Amino acid sequence: MLSGQTALLWLGFNAVAGAQTWPLLLVFGQVTAIAATAVLLWRVLLVARYRPTASVADAQLPTVTVLVPAYNEGAQVRGSLVSLVCSDYPRDKLQIIAIDDGSRDDTWTWMKRAAAQLGQQIELVHCPVNRGKRHALYEGFLRARGEVIVTVDSDSEVLSDTLRNLVSPLVVDPRIGAVAGNVRVLNRDAGAIARMLDVSFNHAFEFMRASESQVAAVMCCPGALSAYRRVLIDEFREQWITQTFLGAPAAIGEDRSMTNHVLRRGHHVRFQANAIVLTEVPTTTGQLARMLLRWARSNVRESLVMTGFALRRFRQGSQVGPRLNLGLSLIRTIGGGLAVIPTVVMILLAPIAIPWMLGAALIAGLLPAAVYAMTRSRRGAVWAFGYALYSLLCLSWITAFALITAHRSGWLTRQRPSSPAAEVNPAAPTAALS
Repeated sequence: MLSGQTALLWLGFNAVAGAQTWPLLLVFGQVTAIAATAVLLWRVLLVARYRPTASVADAQLPTVTVLVPAYNEGAQVRGSLVSLVCSDYPRDKLQIIAIDDGSRDDTWTWMKRAAAQLGQQIELVHCPVNRGKRHALYEGFLRARGEVIVTVDSDSEVLSDTLRNLVSPLVVDPRIGAVAGNVRVLNRDAGAIARMLDVSFNHAFEFMRASESQVAAVMCCPGALSAYRRVLIDEFREQWITQTFLGAPAAIGEDRSMTNHVLRRGHHVRFQANAIVLTEVPTTTGQLARMLLRWARSNVRESLVMTGFALRRFRQGSQVGPRLNLGLSLIRTIGGGLAVIPTVVMILLAPIAIPWMLGAALIAGLLPAAVYAMTRSRRGAVWAFGYALYSLLCLSWITAFALITAHRSGWLTRQRPSSPAAEVNPAAPTAALS
């Protein structure tokens, strides 16, 4: 949808410039505001009914393989591995594979130290050449023995009950093919950006993914923490590893792509609010912009992929929820990108509309603030308003730029080095080391 923020902006502009001058824009703003309100109420009702699946008993838990791909992660990879080994999960049902994707720093050294300290619970794989996260995960897929495969980012740490909570929905409902975990910020005390992202992430998961879960179609299982049935990954891994976009290898969006493969096969995708992972987030505007740009490009690509199967009957039961979420995502992406031009024109022709713009941003922060206050703490909720203004002033260009550069596959935050050695068979396995 076009957000209520955009609707208010258009209404404000008309109030300043005069409805007689811009009657069509006034109507557009009114219709958008009504539609945005209807969608918001729909999501609120879904979230009100959402409940995470209760954890099952040890005897019911499946065997699990946890994959931890890492590139230039340094000492943090040890923290990730320690948190996994300390999980409250039966040891005889847990396989942990850490994959070093050709790191140029001391990541491999930290992996070996962790393995030496934590015992045979951890298996190590060393890729001599960096080929990207997708290929690192593929190396793990080839070695996985568990009934369920869990992905955890190397800059993330799980809680003791995270794994058992994450996989429990797969036990109780055979229709579920994948489960998205609940991502929170690990380095919240690292500055204002980290605190703002803590509120933003909370809204993205506790509200957006919770509402998507109620229609059994979470659109993206995050790389930081997700679980998949291995039989499904075995079905699509070759297609996934060789995916292209406009003729070029798809080096980004591996998590959204995997989610699409699960949905395409008619399986449900759920969110588990009680499966929590803490992840490091950017602390500078440049780092954050690059991360969000990568996500936005992935969203453009995979939304197009989802459109290819979501418009036909792709699963049993209702198709309305998934299609509505997809449509809203497309409208938000396209509308957000196109809105940049008239917004700039508006600022130039009617600078007096700027207060309306800032007011609209603050209003947009009300929902994330309310969600954070209800699920986390009231004190931290105020950062939602800071992020709304910060996003408007510093990040509003990202969607538009992503639309016109969706063909680019640069990781941006951790660029892959260009090397002739990287051009190898994507299906060729790498030797395991320990």
